[in-house]
Amino acid sequence: MPSYYPIMLDVRNRPAIVIGGDRLAAEKAAALSASGALVTVMSPVFCEELLDLERSSRVKLRYKAYEHGDLAGAFVVIAATNDPQVIEEVWSETQERGQLVNIVDVPARCNFIMPSILRRGQLTIAVSTEGASPSLAKRIRQRLEGLFPPAYDTYLRLAAIARTYIREHGLGYTQRDEFFADFFTSDILDFLIENDEVEAVASTVRLLRNYSIETSAATIIASLKEADNKNGTYHNV
Repeated sequence: MPSYYPIMLDVRNRPAIVIGGDRLAAEKAAALSASGALVTVMSPVFCEELLDLERSSRVKLRYKAYEHGDLAGAFVVIAATNDPQVIEEVWSETQERGQLVNIVDVPARCNFIMPSILRRGQLTIAVSTEGASPSLAKRIRQRLEGLFPPAYDTYLRLAAIARTYIREHGLGYTQRDEFFADFFTSDILDFLIENDEVEAVASTVRLLRNYSIETSAATIIASLKEADNKNGTYHNV
């Protein structure tokens, strides 16, 4: 029987504390920051990666060793440490405060664990072995990278734009499901993999017209660019 319930956690604008100053702590801090958390990293010394994160205003650094009471106000806590005393003290404080805590490589002192993540824009694929072998989970995720190329980013953006049109035109559940079955089996992703975004957009327009939804390639391109501006990405259509 599985031991964990998989969820997607919203940490945007939530305070997060990472304990540790090495590259592993930097990796955890960067992932939290990328998801919108307000990250503070605590350690007497910091690696260059963490100093870079501070210089880019992605994290705040506190030059101190962990002490009981330092975790007040944190929504989530991650500790990258091998010190048994620190591990037990962090676990004890987070349990007192009812906080989410992950102590790296110590599953018995975690109330959540983190899977290996593959992201393609709005597509997120998580691979977990429930702590049995994080290294194996990473290699499975690396294999999946070849099955889900970066083109899935724009593919999902086009799907989201199409969904907006479908909702505005009041298509019922069955028609919506049929549309996305057609979208999935279409050549849209193939065009994107070949960097032919113009033809991918044209195919999306033709597919929408099959469901009596009229729009233009120019309108969809404008919607893509608007979404890109919000996310800091760029498309050459």
